[in-house]
Amino acid sequence: MTFRHTGMRPLRLDGLLEQPIAVGTKGLPLRAAGLRLREIGRQNWNLLAGDVTLPAAVLRDSALRHNSATMSAFVRTQGVSLAPHGKTTMAPQLFQRQLADGARALTAATPAHIALYRSVGVSRIIYANQLVDRPVAAFLVAELIADPQFELLCLVDSLPSAQLLAKAVRDAGSKVRIDVLIEVGMAGGRTGLRTVAEAEALARLIASELPELRLRGVEAFEGVVGFDAAGRAKVDGLLDAVVQVTRAIRPLVPAADPIISAGGSAFFPWVVERLRREGPGFDIILRSGCYLAHDHGMYSAGQASAHCHQSLWLDPPLEPALEIWAQVQSLPEPGFAYLNVGKRDISHDAGLPLPIKWSPQGTREIRPLNGDYRILQLNDQHAFMAVPATHPLEVGDRVALGCSHPCTTFDKWRVLLVTDDEYGIVEGIATCF
Repeated sequence: MTFRHTGMRPLRLDGLLEQPIAVGTKGLPLRAAGLRLREIGRQNWNLLAGDVTLPAAVLRDSALRHNSATMSAFVRTQGVSLAPHGKTTMAPQLFQRQLADGARALTAATPAHIALYRSVGVSRIIYANQLVDRPVAAFLVAELIADPQFELLCLVDSLPSAQLLAKAVRDAGSKVRIDVLIEVGMAGGRTGLRTVAEAEALARLIASELPELRLRGVEAFEGVVGFDAAGRAKVDGLLDAVVQVTRAIRPLVPAADPIISAGGSAFFPWVVERLRREGPGFDIILRSGCYLAHDHGMYSAGQASAHCHQSLWLDPPLEPALEIWAQVQSLPEPGFAYLNVGKRDISHDAGLPLPIKWSPQGTREIRPLNGDYRILQLNDQHAFMAVPATHPLEVGDRVALGCSHPCTTFDKWRVLLVTDDEYGIVEGIATCF
């Protein structure tokens, strides 16, 4: 098994697209219940025409296409690969877009992710987590046995986790081998070995004592620090350790080019810039997942920081594709407007939403909102928005919010709407959280 660079077969989406819309699915017209998912784009709905019950989650198609093409060009010109993390969207229709634009594999973080990916035909998966569940290991071995085209990379950061995977192969009586990456971590971070010596020792034990496993390289996740100079120093330190481990274990890796997998959604240009200094002989796989939707908060700030602090960045930059549209519900006192959107609808773990634009009720006109409009607080179904003493908003007007951290917005929606630039709805996107 080579974890090839070649493309994957189209995913099996017919079952998903034929699903009927459930009663009570938010962000759709109330009359949408019973429609098939594939029929949403045929209804000629327009969000600004009042065809959609708000709040609604919107993905602007032009931004999705731009971001996918931009990342595809970046990895191609830099000579690296992309295995986007599917946990961001958990949307097979968006997986298909990413794979069609050249993604080499998909990344998973939970057993449920793997089960979903396999159900729609994903044939290359990086399991970017520590697998310590014996039934899940048995499931993966069964998948490898049943499908010779299935390619899997698993992480290990301890001998017990490696032994668990090896035992699953032995218990199945199979000659398949599980490809593994040694995970390297940073102090105070998440999983991963903390020293080069520990990582090298584990690699030698795998190579000498566990023939059921095949050592492929090294993995790390750097996205647990801030965007400041101290954060950059921590990332550089982690990547230095990754390079040292890769060099140390290189004689133990049977493939010609050891895999280095790093690069989440925040620091992937830094990762490429640092690792490419090592020259040829490293197969670099990024795992950025949020690039497709991007955001108006933490990732936009990170992108701006990257332009200031490194020589390598995306040009043109990514664009926020994800918006949550709501309505002005009440204007009970000066200086405040209350929107019918809340914690159940938009992320708030990495900063409160940002008001970005609005549309007067009864029109299709779109106007920008400036920094005088701020979300102060979220309840389950309400947003408290500060507004200037004199403002044009009226009850029933539509307001679009941008989020910070798209991962925890996608998981709040069963269906998101892909729109053209006039907010005509061209597709419904189902999530599978």
